[in-house]
Amino acid sequence: MRYELYYWPGIPGRGEFVRLALEEAGVDYVDVAHHSGHGMGMPALMAMLENADLACPPFAPPFLKAGEQVIGQTANILLFLGLRHGLAPQEEAARLWVHQLQLTIADLVAEVHDSHHPIAAGLYYDEQKAEALRRATDFTGMRLPRFLGYFEAVLERNPHGDSWLAGDALTYADLSMFQVMAGLRYAFPRTMKRLEPDYPRLAALHDRVAARTRVKAYLASERRQPFNNEGIFRHYKELDAG
Repeated sequence: MRYELYYWPGIPGRGEFVRLALEEAGVDYVDVAHHSGHGMGMPALMAMLENADLACPPFAPPFLKAGEQVIGQTANILLFLGLRHGLAPQEEAARLWVHQLQLTIADLVAEVHDSHHPIAAGLYYDEQKAEALRRATDFTGMRLPRFLGYFEAVLERNPHGDSWLAGDALTYADLSMFQVMAGLRYAFPRTMKRLEPDYPRLAALHDRVAARTRVKAYLASERRQPFNNEGIFRHYKELDAG
């Protein structure tokens, strides 16, 4: 099956969590909005969003088309891919644990976004700078250490060792945590330089994922989109108190 991934072009965003899973799984997929031609590009993405014939329409990207099935929401897409491509345990309780971790990662990602857009997504950053500074100060000082401490403890308590978040093999939650660590280093370099020594297992997890054969090849390819100040992880010097 050739998957079709629909996400906004020009930013890694939430679509990157899905791309990493597809790349690690080594499956055939097309990143629709990043290609031109018939049935591709932004017109194709918007056509899917506006398709009144879909029985289960997605609210917003990312969403994945798998045959006739359209699946929305990042964690939901990863739950689907994980079971089918060896990126999640087969046993239900363990699979739900990985899904729980992914949902917690989604909470963290939402707070990263709100650190620069605390009032409204429809307003420019420059229209909410004062509020963003207050929100980012709380995020880097209070919320981020709590999240990182939680995931560090998950690694430490894993009965199979601290290589992976769940079980004895990589799951999509590990791929997502890699992306989170990379994004935090881009958005808050001073803060992460201060905090990371307290979370050595998370730093090691990032490096372990980056060294995987397929992930390494993907990171060196043109398919990997760089972080920028249009996505979720944005670097504004004034928000990175360190």
